[in-house]
Amino acid sequence: MIGVILAAGMAKRLRPLTDERPKCLLKVGNRTLLERIADAMTKDAGCSELVVVTGYRANMIREYLTEHYPDVKITFLDNADYENNNNIYSLWMASKVVKGQDVLLMDSDILCDPEAVKRIGQQQEPALAVQRHELGEEEIKVIVDADGRITELNKTCNPADAIGESVGIEKMTADYMNALCEELDLMIEKEGLINIFYERAFERLIEQGHSFKVVDTTDCFSIELDTPEDFERAKELIPAELY
Repeated sequence: MIGVILAAGMAKRLRPLTDERPKCLLKVGNRTLLERIADAMTKDAGCSELVVVTGYRANMIREYLTEHYPDVKITFLDNADYENNNNIYSLWMASKVVKGQDVLLMDSDILCDPEAVKRIGQQQEPALAVQRHELGEEEIKVIVDADGRITELNKTCNPADAIGESVGIEKMTADYMNALCEELDLMIEKEGLINIFYERAFERLIEQGHSFKVVDTTDCFSIELDTPEDFERAKELIPAELY
C-alpha cells in the first residue's frame, strides 16, 4: 500500500504561523504534523512507500522528509501552480503515479490519533474515516442512506442530515484507484475543475457505483487546524500519550 500525502497548500488562514513555513511543518506537542502523518502511514498503517505532493515551501518539505525518513522510498511531485488550484489537482497529480495500487490518502494538515490511520489502512475495501460530533458549515460532512451507503460528501449539505465529519483519511483499493484516476482525468483535463475539493470526485464515483465503507473513528482524537486559535486549542486538548 502506498501512502499519498497532499502538502501543496499555503494555509493563508493560519498566517502569521505559515509566513515562513508550510502548515505541515508546524508543531503540536513535540512533533510536526508531517512527522505524525508519515509515522502513522509507514509505522502504524504499513505503507511501504510515500508519494508527497508539494507546492508552498516545497523545498522545506522535501528536506524534512529526506532527512527524517532516509529508509522510506518517497516520490515528490511539485504542484507548481498551487496558488491557483485546490487539493483535487494535487490528488490528480498523485493518481498518475499510484493508479492500479492500494492507496492510503491524507492531507498533510490532519492531527489525529495514529490508531485512526491504522484502522482505515487495515480495511479490505475502500473506506473513509468519520468523526461524529456537532457539525457546522466548514466540515466535509457525510450523509448516508438507510443501508449506510454514502450519498453525499461535501461542505454544503445540511449538517442536520449528516452522520458526522469526514476526518480526511481514505483507503482506496486498486480497482477504486483505477476508477478515480479516470474520473480525475475527466474533471481536470476535460472540465477544468482544478479549484474544488477532491471529495467531489468521490461523489461522482458514488453515482457510478464506487463508494466507501464508513468507519467510525470518533473514539480516536482528531481536531481541525485552520486558524492560529485552532492550534492553541489543539495544544490544550491533545492527549498526553500523543504529545
